[in-house]
Parts: sequence; C-alpha cells; structure tokens
Amino acid sequence: MGQEEIYLGAEEKIEKTLELLTEGLRKVRTGRASPALVEGLRADYYGTPTPLKQIAQISVADAQLLVIRPFDAGALQAIEKAIQKSDLGLSPATDGKIIRLPIPSLSEERRKQMVGLVNAQAEQAKVAIRNVRRDALKQVDDEEKKGGIPEDDAERARDEIQAMIKKYEGRVEDLVKKKSDELLKI
Repeated sequence: MGQEEIYLGAEEKIEKTLELLTEGLRKVRTGRASPALVEGLRADYYGTPTPLKQIAQISVADAQLLVIRPFDAGALQAIEKAIQKSDLGLSPATDGKIIRLPIPSLSEERRKQMVGLVNAQAEQAKVAIRNVRRDALKQVDDEEKKGGIPEDDAERARDEIQAMIKKYEGRVEDLVKKKSDELLKI
C-alpha cells in the first residue's frame, strides 16, 4: 500500500466522521423549528420501525412550529407516539390530518446544557479523527519497515497526515462554534 492510498483512506474516514458530527449537530434542539429534529425518529409503521421522513412530509410553519403531514392517514397515531416517546420533550397536537409540533424556546440553563452536549459530540469526533491519524501513521511505519515506502517519503507522508488532521480538527471547531453561537444567541 502506497502513501497516497494511506492518505486517501484516512481522509475518507475523517470525512465520514465529519458527516456524522454534522448530522448529530443538526439534531440538537436550538429552540427553532427544524425538520432535522424529528426526521430521523422511527415510527412503528405497520409493524416496521420507519423514519418519519419516509412516511410524512415535515415542514416548518414558522420559527417555532413544525407541521408533519403523513402520506398515509393510518400513520398519524404511530408518528404521534414516536414523538412522545422520543427524548425531545415535545408535545404534538393532532387535528386528525396533520400534526403540529410547537418548539418551545429554550431557557438559558438548557441552552448551556445543549452547548455542553455539542462540545461532547465535538470531542468524540476529535477522538475519532485522532484514531484515524494513529492508524494511518501505523500503516506508514509498517510500509516503511517492509520497504514499500522510502524513509523520505514516509516522513513526508507523516507530515501530510498531521497537516490533514489539523485541517479537519479546525473544521470540527468551526462547526461547534457555529452551533454554540446559534444556541446561545436565540
């Protein structure tokens, strides 16, 4: 395995980590309505746990109200139960055809808790990125010992991997800062 394959493999794993972090941050409640809050919830749709986004249209009516329109009226109660069972702490209101989901404003204390949650997710992402670095550096060392990569190229590969890690850790910090600012400025 050459240094380019090691580098590209590591970068691919880090990109997946960033995608997971971004998805996780989208689900953090900020006090503003966002379809991402509920679209991943699973409702028992005819005996099969199904994500809400597959069985209903989720839209934002205003800054503090989500409207959920099931494609099948039979799914209405299953969706309502899924929202009530979730840890979102939201109370759905049903009129028989649609579900209105008011999103209450967050208290200052709750916002700070959410920032702590965001920081914990960021730390998990950083740990995953560092694990990728460790694995990539080990692969470089193994290839250098086997003679697959010359010493100069191995050193250059180590430097490139370290630079890539710094770049992606910076992106994690940017994502966290943006989400934290969004939480605290509401």
